[in-house]
Amino acid sequence: MSKYAVLGNPVSHSKSPLIHSLFAEQTDQTMSYQAIPLEENEFEGFVRNFFAEGGGGLNVTVPFKGNAFALAASCSPRAQLAQAVNTLFLDRDGDICGDNTDGIGLVTDLKINNKVTISGQRVLILGAGGAVRGIMAALVYEQAAAITIVNRTVSKAELLVEEMQSIAPVQAMSYDMLQGAASKGQSYDLIINGTSSSLQGEMPNLDAKLMASGCCCYDLMYSASDTPFVQWAKKEGASLSIDGLGMLVEQAAEAFALWRGVRPNTVPVMEYLREHS
Repeated sequence: MSKYAVLGNPVSHSKSPLIHSLFAEQTDQTMSYQAIPLEENEFEGFVRNFFAEGGGGLNVTVPFKGNAFALAASCSPRAQLAQAVNTLFLDRDGDICGDNTDGIGLVTDLKINNKVTISGQRVLILGAGGAVRGIMAALVYEQAAAITIVNRTVSKAELLVEEMQSIAPVQAMSYDMLQGAASKGQSYDLIINGTSSSLQGEMPNLDAKLMASGCCCYDLMYSASDTPFVQWAKKEGASLSIDGLGMLVEQAAEAFALWRGVRPNTVPVMEYLREHS
């Protein structure tokens, strides 16, 4: 039986083992998948041993996506752009390869599951940490009209912009600058919350005037009940208010397809998770 796992710290809360077991059942794949907590000094040794002993593939979550990027012998273009890896596998030569399926998970959830257009739209992203870094490559490829990254520490947003500006129209702002832009009538078609505020039960300081007509608000985080960001978006009249469960399932499906060569149907898995969360 092929073995798979997700590595992180903490990781006991992960829905990935359930998601991949549902994928395996649906596609008649024989495999095991577990969540494994590691300390940082254990990461490289564990990964190398896992593949040396015949492991099929690994997912990587916080705080090891940078470690996985550094460890992989080669990475996909989207992982290179993100400088972060969430999926590891072996190539035909037995070398460890890295990919990042977070961005394509988000784009698939937006475009396919929720019929949201990204191309030609004005996109506002809150946060400039690892979660945002993971989705930037996919958003850039979708050719948004403009992408604005807002972060409390503006230098982090500016660093991301520096890396991306040669291939996309991106800019960095502070929250104060964003407030000023709102007062001047600036608005966005898609607002993505990539901060961890939802995990703390908090809401970033946002002016509802930033939402253009038909605006979609998307929280990369998810929970059994609406996150504070989704609650705010609904209250302020966003056309769509979506949490990150669909992205989680879609990025998992992309990893599953990389490993097993078959793409699962994500819709019944999302429905199952909604009903049992």
